[in-house]
Amino acid sequence: MLRVSPESDLSGRIGQNPQSLVRYSAAAKKEEIFIHSSIIVLAIFLLSASAFPQQASNPPLDFPDHTTPEPSMGPERRDVAREDRVLKSGLLAPSAQDRLTYESFLRERKTGLIRLMPREFYDWETYGAKKRIPIRGGGAFYSFANLTHAYGYGNDLALERNVLSVGFGGADYGMLTNLGDRPLEGITLDNPAARFIAQYKPPAREQSARFEYRRFQSGVTMDGALYRSRLPLEIGATYLLRSIVYRESDVLVAFRTVREDTDGSVIIAWKLLKKYSVPEL
Repeated sequence: MLRVSPESDLSGRIGQNPQSLVRYSAAAKKEEIFIHSSIIVLAIFLLSASAFPQQASNPPLDFPDHTTPEPSMGPERRDVAREDRVLKSGLLAPSAQDRLTYESFLRERKTGLIRLMPREFYDWETYGAKKRIPIRGGGAFYSFANLTHAYGYGNDLALERNVLSVGFGGADYGMLTNLGDRPLEGITLDNPAARFIAQYKPPAREQSARFEYRRFQSGVTMDGALYRSRLPLEIGATYLLRSIVYRESDVLVAFRTVREDTDGSVIIAWKLLKKYSVPEL
């Protein structure tokens, strides 16, 4: 009996029908393309998984970073008008009663009284809120060095979601500590509670500055006091703030959260304890 191999049998059948050869070649080509594509997709997935490890969850009070990049510090940056230490008109002005309550305090040099708006309700750029205050940040930021609420001009303090924070662009950072219900008038550089924050020296290298940013983001405890870049808002409390804005300013400020208004804004009385030399990287 003559045995015919499968290969010769297939060749014979294809030879008898040329159209079968065309269909067979096309099907084989499609299968080859599918296999190669699958291998490439699998390789890309494995490389992506190894290149991007799982990110840890944010620590408490650390919100997603959705701040607008700082404007350029170069010569093209336009100067912003400085505000009065106490505004007397407009949505950002403290009430007449607030000004009367702190009238004696405000006679001292380097003091002021401000209103901070809750960013989540007034920052029209970030949150899409109604544009009631036509400055960047919606009145939620303040610079004690430049006396302005406008975002991007050496901001030292912000209010967002009932949290006070410092450090808003690049390698800039800072720290806050809550002294509790203590009279603002009695806080000076000689106060033991101000020793660490007053004597702190910012680094002059960017890598070290970014390390310090992360360190104070997590929180540093010194002499029983907690120093963080974000602290919960507590009405009737006195805070110390050190804000380090490279190539712009370095200030130490004591402030007191006087009261919270019906719109969520907070009235803050403040005094500048020390202005340091401009930090450089």
